Amino acid sequence: MNVLQISVAAIPFLVALMSRTGKAIAPCLLASIFTVLLGEEPHRAVVAWCIGMLIAAVALRERLRAG
Repeated sequence: MNVLQISVAAIPFLVALMSRTGKAIAPCLLASIFTVLLGEEPHRAVVAWCIGMLIAAVALRERLRAG
């Protein structure tokens, strides 16, 4: 994997950091790690990345909704 692919894989983790929700950071970090590890199998990597983005997006939405 090159630097661009690793950067894209880290997006769920970075979005979870913006949400500042401890419950979302760990699953998004795991999803990002699985995305990097499954980089040779694109379909599985996309599924892991999408799950991580879903978790991160919900956490960020809840933070914005709360204030």
